[in-house]
Amino acid sequence: MAEPDRPEPEQGIRLAKRVAELKACSRREAEQYIEGGWVTVDGQVVEEPQFRVQAVHRVGIDAHASLLALTPVTLLLHKPPGYDAGTGVPVDIKGIGKGVRPALALITPASHAADDRSSIRPLKKHFAQQTLGVPLESAASGLVVFTQDWRVLRKLTEDADFIEQEFMVEVSGEVAPGLLERLNHGLHTDGRPLPPVKVSVGSTGEGATRLRFAVKGAHPGLIALLCERVGLRITAMKRIRIGRVPLAALAPGQWRYLLPHERF
Repeated sequence: MAEPDRPEPEQGIRLAKRVAELKACSRREAEQYIEGGWVTVDGQVVEEPQFRVQAVHRVGIDAHASLLALTPVTLLLHKPPGYDAGTGVPVDIKGIGKGVRPALALITPASHAADDRSSIRPLKKHFAQQTLGVPLESAASGLVVFTQDWRVLRKLTEDADFIEQEFMVEVSGEVAPGLLERLNHGLHTDGRPLPPVKVSVGSTGEGATRLRFAVKGAHPGLIALLCERVGLRITAMKRIRIGRVPLAALAPGQWRYLLPHERF
């Protein structure tokens, strides 16, 4: 839908001032109404308190408008390969090119999953001050978490060693049972044990095997190191679960809100 005509900067008054007049409230309260998506100008939602309006503009305020602070939101993204999620490592992906492309840039109103069951109305403020929860390799795909909620961020960072992550990892060729036993019974590097993993065969195909890794304390590069130690070459990797939150049917490049009942 088209936005209302915007007057020249020197014309009109700030929308926050008009709302303050209409609601007989303070300017700050008016800004909260606007940032909460409760205010329309000529029938279109406007979320910028500094937006300028003239007398000809119809300013409306939703009858259910609330001054409660906007609830911090958590966003779940299906990151495609080639986008950076906390490692800063440039990659060269065919069809995309070489460089460092932030995964957060993929989260836009247009890429919001149509089947999002949260019933949350997307606001511009939801895309501000988002912090990455759990890093993922640039060349990998799968579930990435961005959050404004300090409680979610603390859970993902302070409990990182205890939260299980699940990956589907495609490797070249067949995987002998002995290699799975070595992975499942623990490997060491520099005399120190690597985080324990549970590995099983997901499927096999012509020239490739898909392995399912469940790892606690996972960090970028760990699965590649484990595979390298037993002579396996990774051709693709996707993170499909963090804790109790699955990637599920979220399409590559799309995102959704974390549902109220979902916990990592």
